[in-house]
Amino acid sequence: QVQLVESGGGLVQAGASLSLSCLASGRTFSTYTMGWFRQAPGKEREFVAGISVRGRSTNYADSVKGRFTISRDNAKNTVDLQMNSLKPEDTAVYYCAADSSVLGVRTPVYAYEYWGQGTQVTVSS
Repeated sequence: QVQLVESGGGLVQAGASLSLSCLASGRTFSTYTMGWFRQAPGKEREFVAGISVRGRSTNYADSVKGRFTISRDNAKNTVDLQMNSLKPEDTAVYYCAADSSVLGVRTPVYAYEYWGQGTQVTVSS
């Protein structure tokens, strides 16, 4: 089992950058595929980015490709999301999630068993 805590959200203007971090508890962090999801008001939770257990493979939603970068540090039990060129439509609660399967970086919400509490990102125009 793993517990996840996100940090780094906030209010920024369009075009700015923001970095989110997720700290995981437990000694098995390196066995989990990690993902970032987001949920805007009135919308379903959606996949943003994911990274494989050793960080060799990543996957991004089309809406964030070229602007967001996911990375992980297994020695520190952290997974980060660097967000550049932010847009008002990026406004959402961002969640860190962990997938214990060995099926690669998956995108569905149901694929991830463990979730953080979320951190708010607001981008003003």
